Amino acid sequence: MSRHSPVRPRDRRGPPNQGRLALQTTPAAEIVVGIDTHKHTHTAVALDALGARLGAMTVPVSRDGYRRIETWARAFGPVRAFGIEGTGSYGAGLSRALREAGHRVLEVNRPDRSARRRHGKDDTLDAEAAARAVLGGQATAEPKSGTGSVEMIRHLKVARDAAVKAKTQAMLTLKAIIVSAPAELREQLEGIRGKLTLVRHLAALRPGPMVSTAASAKAALKAIARRWLVLREEIEGHDRELDRLVSTTAPDLTAARGVATATAAEMLLLVGDNPERVRSEGALAKLCGACPIPASSGRTSRHRLNRGGNRQANAALHRVVVTRMRLHQPTIDYVGRRTREGKTKAEIMRCLKRYVAREIFGLLRKPNQAASKAS
Repeated sequence: MSRHSPVRPRDRRGPPNQGRLALQTTPAAEIVVGIDTHKHTHTAVALDALGARLGAMTVPVSRDGYRRIETWARAFGPVRAFGIEGTGSYGAGLSRALREAGHRVLEVNRPDRSARRRHGKDDTLDAEAAARAVLGGQATAEPKSGTGSVEMIRHLKVARDAAVKAKTQAMLTLKAIIVSAPAELREQLEGIRGKLTLVRHLAALRPGPMVSTAASAKAALKAIARRWLVLREEIEGHDRELDRLVSTTAPDLTAARGVATATAAEMLLLVGDNPERVRSEGALAKLCGACPIPASSGRTSRHRLNRGGNRQANAALHRVVVTRMRLHQPTIDYVGRRTREGKTKAEIMRCLKRYVAREIFGLLRKPNQAASKAS
């Protein structure tokens, strides 16, 4: 061939179809699995990297069902991620099983109502929507692992909160019965001072034969008072265990000014046993509803109150701020300075919540960073 002969484009590219073969061997072979969870069954749908449905299946909620989903998904190829609805409730067991098997699990929110109205709803469609949320990048949050001390704290706190509600209801019921009790019994009980003294007196009542309204009122008061005392003892036991677990899990957090056991427990429950899932202090503030929301339009530049996030965590931040505004001298000086600048008390508290969220984020990540350095 002459040196002036034209070179065909195919000679510069290499062998025919080389680019096409390269495309076929890229991560396009990976699949994404979406799972719609329920109390008794889980429905899974697998999609390839281009969004084509590969298959669907429904399994019972059991360890055998979890293994069947994993085996079924692997048959289609390497699994990029599992997108699961309800990782904190119906999907908690499946999420833990897949994470223990080494898979990446992402938490998927329920689809918005407008999309459900357009496309309809059934288990398979919901599972496919979960898979497409992962494929499209809308689902990026990692679920709580639920395998460590924070999950233990959650269990005890659920039991304690239920006991507190029942104890409050028991006291309200006692007061209502006393108000409507026969006059002689009511006058006798109203002379007793002190809540605990009154309850113990009621628990020791002797109704006698059920032949009068006074006897029936005494029987009811005695039963409810004994229930109140049992619940009080139960709550004290939960408090002791929670103090031990929280102080062991996050000692730096419980040592912070204004952070009591209940506040520390709420913040631990917010991030879970894997605090690395919350990637920044801004993300933690948003989870607590302590970050301002932009509300600007045109020439108006302002922010509004964030009414979202975990309201229990937001209430915990509120308790810390109130305590520091009363007893913490640097915070007292800050409040005075911002007041002179024209800020209202509510605005100052919102700023302080944001600062406290930043501080708590650093304290929550400390144990995790220390463990990673040690390993």
